[in-house]
Order: sequence, then structure tokens, then C-alpha cells
Amino acid sequence: MPHSPQEKKKVLARVKRIRGQCDALERALEAGADCGPVLQQIAAIRGAVNGLMSQVMEAHLREEFGHPATSEQQRAARVAEMSGLIRSYLK
Repeated sequence: MPHSPQEKKKVLARVKRIRGQCDALERALEAGADCGPVLQQIAAIRGAVNGLMSQVMEAHLREEFGHPATSEQQRAARVAEMSGLIRSYLK
């Protein structure tokens, strides 16, 4: 999670934009919009969520790997955690 006030503000703004996109998608679905625009909106939401994931992951990488590990076990734990996060990100 981004910890600096600036990063936190950016992440929260991105989440609010995604919420707005989801609300617009819901309205389009309720109104019976054509498939093309609905699919475009879904793709835009997917892109926005991927961008959010990337932003948070980058902040986490800077935080975790911005300073040396205190032990080999800590280094291995950091690498294992990041490997799991990257695997989930790429699914």
C-alpha cells in the first residue's frame, strides 16, 4: 500500500475513477445499451484496475526492496511474496 500522502491520494483518486466507470457500466446495462459500448467500458475498467494494481505493486516494490534485507531469510521471504503477487497480477 502506498504510504506517502501523495501516493495514497493518487491511489484513492484512481479508485474513485474506477468506481465512476463501474457506475457508468451499471447504468448502461440497466438501460440496455448495445454490446459494443458495454464491452468497451468493461475493457476500460479492466485497464484501469490493471493500472491500479501496477501502481500499488510498484509502491510495494520500492518499500520492500528499497533497503537491504537484514537476513537471507528476510530476502527469501520478500522474493517469495513478490513472486506470488506477480503471479496473481499476471492471471
